[in-house]
Amino acid sequence: MRNHLHGSLWRWLAPALLFGAAPVAAAPANAELRAALTEQADGELRSYYTYAEQPLWITRDGRLDPAAATLLQLVRTADYDGIEPRSLEVERLAAAIAAARSGAQGDLVRAELALSGTLAAYVAAMREDGDPAMIYEHEVLRPVVPGVRTTLEQAAAATSLGEYLTRMRWMHPLYAPLRQATLEGAQGAAEKRALVANLQRIRAIPAPPWPRHVVIDAANARLLMYEGDRVVDSMRVVVGKPDTQTPMMSGYIRYAVLNPYWNVPTDLVGGRIAAGVLAEGAGYLRARGYEVLSGWESDAQPIDPRRVDWRQVQRGTLELRVRQRPGGANAMGKVKYEFPNPLGIYLHDTPDKDLLREDARQFSNGCVRLEDAERLGRWLLGGALPAASGAEQITPLAQPVPIYITYLTAQPAGGRIALGPDPYGRDGGGAAALALGAK
Repeated sequence: MRNHLHGSLWRWLAPALLFGAAPVAAAPANAELRAALTEQADGELRSYYTYAEQPLWITRDGRLDPAAATLLQLVRTADYDGIEPRSLEVERLAAAIAAARSGAQGDLVRAELALSGTLAAYVAAMREDGDPAMIYEHEVLRPVVPGVRTTLEQAAAATSLGEYLTRMRWMHPLYAPLRQATLEGAQGAAEKRALVANLQRIRAIPAPPWPRHVVIDAANARLLMYEGDRVVDSMRVVVGKPDTQTPMMSGYIRYAVLNPYWNVPTDLVGGRIAAGVLAEGAGYLRARGYEVLSGWESDAQPIDPRRVDWRQVQRGTLELRVRQRPGGANAMGKVKYEFPNPLGIYLHDTPDKDLLREDARQFSNGCVRLEDAERLGRWLLGGALPAASGAEQITPLAQPVPIYITYLTAQPAGGRIALGPDPYGRDGGGAAALALGAK
């Protein structure tokens, strides 16, 4: 990892520079403010202010909340979020905030409505601009674009509006720390492109509406277990090689399979398995627990490997199903966790723990090997894995757990940015660079 640039985070969040020094007029009565806001608001803003008990941005003593400065700076730097600041009318917002320093009711009302409208537009734009490379098993796993009233009600419900904005609570918890460190630590066009690409990848993951979810970072080969917005555990994993990359995708972990078979990928059958049989005969298969099946149907039967033309298999003119029986040598280990998807990606135990000790852990054919499959199972199932009574014993989860596989080459590190490896070479220019590419 490389560390870049020190400095306190978001020094620009010093609200006194904008608000603290100016004299203010007497605070307008709450009833007057509410009536003015309802009268001047339109569309969904009016729907919100009709029922809001308090203004969102105006304090009880007739000042703008310092959180207004936070929002203004977020919007001014929205190119990091893949948004052109001018599309959010940033200068109009800045003028409304400056005018509100007068404390006059009309100026405060205009600033309040400008701030609320901008926040709603900003949140909506961020939620609809995730990484197009993310594959979703189901539409409900995508980020949701909230309506104006929903956005403002969530902001109003926060204990601190400033903290809500600073931590960007409408985003996945990975997002705000990296964005904050980016503003302090990014330098150079190439580095900015990488950082913007990472932020775009995180935008493809919604703010967690579920009690638990899993995130796998393929760049750093780590798995994170979240409860709400908090990481409660993590472990090392092995992910795909650069030529068999683990894709960015999402799904629901639905069940554990105890004592699993390993259905060998056809490219490995045509390469490693065929070469082994041609060199050692059918004993190569017996020694490793492999069996050849008549097809991919659920009722497929074992066939005699001596009746197979293995040279055709090696040439790729004959496609063959080979699986490895459960046991100590099985590549799946004792358990695998399925989140059904058309790419055949899953999580699984492994008897080969040596690769998990490596710093770079891109060694698999795309699936994810787990450092401690039993520990993950206890978390997923809420208790110890049951004893398996036979091969391929399926144990459903009481509640499916969402999983997101992403690819993060930049991490916040105490107010700095730590740039890590890019094993799949995904941090080039192109669309991910957005507006920053020309800077």
